[in-house]
Amino acid sequence: MMKDVGFIGWRGIVGSVLLKRMVKKKDFNSINVIFFTTSQCGKIIPFSIKNKCKILQDAYNIEILSSLDIIISCQGSEYTEKMYSKLRSIGWNGYWIDASSYLRSFKKSVIVLDPINLNFIKKKIDMGIKTFVGGNCTVSLMLMALGGLFKNNLIEWLFVSTYQAASGAGSSFMKELLLQMKFISKKLNFKNHSLSILDIEKNISKNIKNSDFPKKYFSVPLAGSLIPWIDKKVCNGQTKEEWKGQFETNKILNTKKIIPIDGVCVRIGTLRSHSQSFTIKLKQNLSLNNIKNIIQSNNKWVKVISNNMDDTINNLTPVAVNGKLDIPIGRIKKLNIDKNCFSAFSVGDQLLWGAAEPLRRMLKLLINY
Repeated sequence: MMKDVGFIGWRGIVGSVLLKRMVKKKDFNSINVIFFTTSQCGKIIPFSIKNKCKILQDAYNIEILSSLDIIISCQGSEYTEKMYSKLRSIGWNGYWIDASSYLRSFKKSVIVLDPINLNFIKKKIDMGIKTFVGGNCTVSLMLMALGGLFKNNLIEWLFVSTYQAASGAGSSFMKELLLQMKFISKKLNFKNHSLSILDIEKNISKNIKNSDFPKKYFSVPLAGSLIPWIDKKVCNGQTKEEWKGQFETNKILNTKKIIPIDGVCVRIGTLRSHSQSFTIKLKQNLSLNNIKNIIQSNNKWVKVISNNMDDTINNLTPVAVNGKLDIPIGRIKKLNIDKNCFSAFSVGDQLLWGAAEPLRRMLKLLINY
């Protein structure tokens, strides 16, 4: 018997990527899906999918929501905070799958990334856990890249510098980055050959600081710049985005002893896909070939890139991975700092393994379990 599944937040940036992936993988063929909306209740769903209900339902209708076997939400933390507790308080015992961060720290929730913690997920399902959450984008991408080292308990500590695309903040931020680029392009004056590049740069820098420069969402320029701060401040000088690295990694891995992880998270002027630079202290001195083999053998998506210029600039960039499930990792080299230390650089599509794909695979697991 097909399970009844509610899909909320399918129009947003993560939800739309998830929807396309589910269509491509024919996931809708094995469920009876009901689409919900917070603003277009009663309208016909604007795409063709085989399901019983063709009308968009009210995302705040407790009666309909409580009749479902599974709810998958990409609507955001505000919606989850409001509706999740209401449903649980009336005794709804279905599965809740969520893209937002709100439930990640809950004791009875599991952060899902099945290529890394499938056995742990299954154990929790058998124990009766019903709440499953996608992880922070950079954490999930890091674990996909370095999963083999974590699996073999080889990491003593890890420092990561992230270079995160506008897509991590949402569609409004992506659009604003484009508006900033457009604003800058209008100020270019290459026709005046008497102007030096320094004159052009001076003019652009001056205009970027103007009050009419588009910065409603970022609050400061991102195009032609970067923002070394993501999310709110927490303890010890960290931002919440940086705090998530240690907390979520250890929760996903279900570690008995905390693996120390810290870093600096930076927003850069790319539209999609996050990059990360790792400094890793291993518990033992391994050869580079050994490290590469351990990394490469962990899952079918991670791709070790040779540490040379051509392979790096062609395969280890956001442009190279946009829209792909591949997780390339390169620039792998031993450090002068310590014989057990090495560095690496990885890139991954923030909207796929960083957001939508773990949710899709969790839904599929529950359907077939």
